[in-house]
Amino acid sequence: MSVWMAMLIGACIGVVLTTLILSNTRNGRVRAEYEKYIAELELEHQQALAAAQKRSVNTSRAVLKGKMAEQLAPILPEFQYLPSDAKFLGDPVDYIVFDGYTDYRDGDGLAEDIEVVLIDIKSGGARLTKGQQAIAQAIAAGNIRFETIRINFDD
Repeated sequence: MSVWMAMLIGACIGVVLTTLILSNTRNGRVRAEYEKYIAELELEHQQALAAAQKRSVNTSRAVLKGKMAEQLAPILPEFQYLPSDAKFLGDPVDYIVFDGYTDYRDGDGLAEDIEVVLIDIKSGGARLTKGQQAIAQAIAAGNIRFETIRINFDD
């Protein structure tokens, strides 16, 4: 009976060792698969990060070029008005131009020749914002007026 008992114990030990070895082998394969998957994800992340940084730099450049164009517009050939007639606002439109005002002020023009023009400077493929479109529609509809507001400092 001791031989049978030894064989039974040996078989149990063999089953346990086989299970452990197979489990470690399977765990090793699973671990290798996940490590490969993680490496692929890290590579994708690095590529996406590099692309995002490039987009960010390009967008920043475009914005800076647009801001420079806004500031330099009155001295560029595309600007059809006297720089002295243009007043920079920046937002929601870039300039309000009192076309003909300099001539009137200098005595060379008439008051009825003055025209008020709102201008927004765009560069590249930039488009008007929804707010700027709404302002253009309001002006086209004639929804514009002149007001004087008097401030009283007397107590």
